[in-house]
Amino acid sequence: MPNPKESSSSGSDLDATTHQPSSLDRLDAFNTHRKLLFAIAYRMLGSVADAEDMLQETYVRWQQALDSEIRSPRAFLVTIVSRLCLNHLDSARVRREEYFGEWLPEPLLTEGNNDPSALPEVEVDDSLSFAFLVLLERLTPMERAVFLLREVFDYEYEEIADILGQSEANCRQLLRRGRQHVADNRPRFSPAPQQRERLMKEFLQATAGGNLERLVELLARDVVLHSDGGGKGPALPVLIQGARKVARALIGASRKFVPADIVTRLASINGELATISYHSGEPFSVITLEVIDAQICGVYIVSNPEKLAGLPAPPTTV
Repeated sequence: MPNPKESSSSGSDLDATTHQPSSLDRLDAFNTHRKLLFAIAYRMLGSVADAEDMLQETYVRWQQALDSEIRSPRAFLVTIVSRLCLNHLDSARVRREEYFGEWLPEPLLTEGNNDPSALPEVEVDDSLSFAFLVLLERLTPMERAVFLLREVFDYEYEEIADILGQSEANCRQLLRRGRQHVADNRPRFSPAPQQRERLMKEFLQATAGGNLERLVELLARDVVLHSDGGGKGPALPVLIQGARKVARALIGASRKFVPADIVTRLASINGELATISYHSGEPFSVITLEVIDAQICGVYIVSNPEKLAGLPAPPTTV
């Protein structure tokens, strides 16, 4: 898997030159590493809002830390945010087990944004995709942390052990378990953008037009439909698998739940082509597709309004 650029120097954390930041340069040091911290937190938690909360708490602890505790600002900050995320995942596990319907990640807009107050830009790779983040839900919090730090951010075992407060041997064992859970289900390759756009447009046209047979042709035989309304937006309460079953469910849901005056735009969500639908000027749903061998093998629909609140308003040119 390609490593995000924000992690390209991770291997030097433990051997970094000793630096004792004063109170005057704490903010600058934090901002220097903010992109990396957000990248870790979002992949750990699958939530933009929760990742931002972890960054705020990390900054508070960073400001309160004694200079004598800090050998490498980067290593210190990554340790704080990683352990905060672990604690959050432990507490969130019960809430996710009680979540109404399937839990999906909060959509992350990954296209150009000139707003200086926007979330930090993240390097896009397949570790941001809905399919990958859903796979990570099968791991324990500690397995997830070790897997991400090693496989995505390219940390060495010694560094991971230090960050997570584990032994190197335990980290290696946790990584083996994580790899076993993830390996068999990862996408084999990413199709060309032109193919994705064509499939997305044909998918939307067939769904909106109620063309069952054309939709079945676009879907892989073992396609899975994932939908997350969180009990607050339109969604199917269970996973649906199989081309014809998924096609029928999509057409039925489109007729039942989608308003006639819906407005849709293409966007980059979690590094993949997606659609954002708007109703009365507010985000209504996000749809992303997992594509393998020129067929749609996964459909992900997020309609929980709490997860859509951070998306931009529809452009006037829509």
